[in-house]
Amino acid sequence: MALPPHDAPRWQSPTRAYLQGLRAVASSVLSMVLFATFIGIGALAHDSGFSLGWLLLSTLLVWAGPAQIILISTLGSGATVLQAAIAVTVSAIRLFPMVVSVLPMLRTSDTKLRHLVLPAHFVAVTMWVECFRLLPQVPRERRIAFANGLGTGLISVCMIANVIGYALAANLPKLFGAAVLLLTPLAFLLSTARNCREIADVVALGLGLALFPLVALFNTGVDVLISGVSAGTIAYGVHRFRQRRA
Repeated sequence: MALPPHDAPRWQSPTRAYLQGLRAVASSVLSMVLFATFIGIGALAHDSGFSLGWLLLSTLLVWAGPAQIILISTLGSGATVLQAAIAVTVSAIRLFPMVVSVLPMLRTSDTKLRHLVLPAHFVAVTMWVECFRLLPQVPRERRIAFANGLGTGLISVCMIANVIGYALAANLPKLFGAAVLLLTPLAFLLSTARNCREIADVVALGLGLALFPLVALFNTGVDVLISGVSAGTIAYGVHRFRQRRA
């Protein structure tokens, strides 16, 4: 999607920038992937015995597909609220580096901490990918409003999909429900590959994909973490080596 140029009238006020964020959701392929994924989550919540109101509240507050699946699965299996909260928190740690990388793109010299609370909440995998794709096209002083519009639009899409999935749960094949849940990681992988700009990005992604099957053989339980940190560290070393040579 091509956004208006920095000097266009559509960036003259925060409200217009917010509306541009909403408009970006409507033209994003990833929003359609999210829609299909959260239909599956809605069906999962229905089959696990949770109310529609509880489902929508969890989407609004948790706002991460894998974390919601963990929450529904753990509570549905009889775990305590504390155990479910710990499991969701551990899952959410993976988003911390994404938040750290996005917030500097939003800040200006006048930005206050309270202005970043809502954008920080919105940062999940899809939001992170779309911010790196779209924010460079947005004037810096309007990026927070744009990000809030983008995040609001994405969550709205997911809540609508929740309602549809919840209503269709009785007729939704379990295989289809499992398949749509797989769309998010696949879309994330393809979007990350598309956004690779530097050699270090390509090295990190390629090594991560290559190392994961090997690490999985050891059944550590944290295979993604080990392969990701290893690949990222090596990619950073390659980046520093190229910088020194240059």
